Amino acid sequence: MNGTSAHTLEKALEKNRYEWVEKLLELGRELKRDKAGLIGVILITALVMMAIFAPMIAPHDPTDQDLTARLAPPFWYEKGTWNHVLGTDHLGRDVLSRTIHGARVSLWVGAAVVLLAGGFGVVMGLMAGYLGGRTDAFVMRWIDTQVAFPGLLLALIILAVIGPSLTTVVVVLALNGWMVYGRMTRSAVLSIRQSPYVEAAEVVGCRWPRIIFRHILPNLTSPLLTLAILEFARIVLAEAALSFLGLGIQPPATSWGLDVSMGKNYMFMAWWLVTIPGCAIAVTVLAINLVASWLRLISDPQEREKQYARHMAGAMRKKMQAAIEKESKTP
Repeated sequence: MNGTSAHTLEKALEKNRYEWVEKLLELGRELKRDKAGLIGVILITALVMMAIFAPMIAPHDPTDQDLTARLAPPFWYEKGTWNHVLGTDHLGRDVLSRTIHGARVSLWVGAAVVLLAGGFGVVMGLMAGYLGGRTDAFVMRWIDTQVAFPGLLLALIILAVIGPSLTTVVVVLALNGWMVYGRMTRSAVLSIRQSPYVEAAEVVGCRWPRIIFRHILPNLTSPLLTLAILEFARIVLAEAALSFLGLGIQPPATSWGLDVSMGKNYMFMAWWLVTIPGCAIAVTVLAINLVASWLRLISDPQEREKQYARHMAGAMRKKMQAAIEKESKTP
């Protein structure tokens, strides 16, 4: 009996493993068909790897100063050198090294804020949508009250009073960003609250925490994932804005927004101090938006059918064109 059970369990695990492999292969095929999504995934993967291995990739320490090489231009200029590929700033610090290490701060802040704000907002939205009544009224009035205050102004006031630091920036941006998760989750819960599987869970006596976390939340994964990725892009921009204003990341730490702020006074004599970190911000946000668009397409069955139909139509046109060219070449 034990041998039979073990054999059955092994077969089930093997089948589950093959299903996961098939799903990953299908995801890869979907990504291959969407060129924009593929570019976004490649860019984000490169940024993540750059942030993880920054100490090994960066040619210099981002805080090392060399006043004899201050404002050195990039290597393609006559006075540029390969020792500082993208030039140096007003203190002689290597721009490439600071850009690479700046990815660490931006991605870490974005991930931390999305986890904190998303976790709290989703829980509040689940409770408000499912429990209803006073709980729903309290959560929604809380959201309406907080949304009424300008987000950036509120963040600036809190940071000015408490003092800027990496932890403070994460907490302030999380407090200022959970409302969108709460509203979206609540509206989604209201639309599926009367679904048969929810009613079945209530009939068998499941408590409300089990219902919302075990039965409702898994069905909200797709829209919440897309929202989280879009919010990630917004947080990267918000962190850069706060650092640019002097209330975000503080020296000697490095951040793309901080580098833009310190380089603005040398914009016309050393354009690379502003352009290179600014391009890093733009590429990061663009890549995140491309991936979010791709996720929205593959998570929506109707959009997937349209995309597949366009792919098949394009393949048929190519075949027909090849057949016509072949016939025209035949004597």
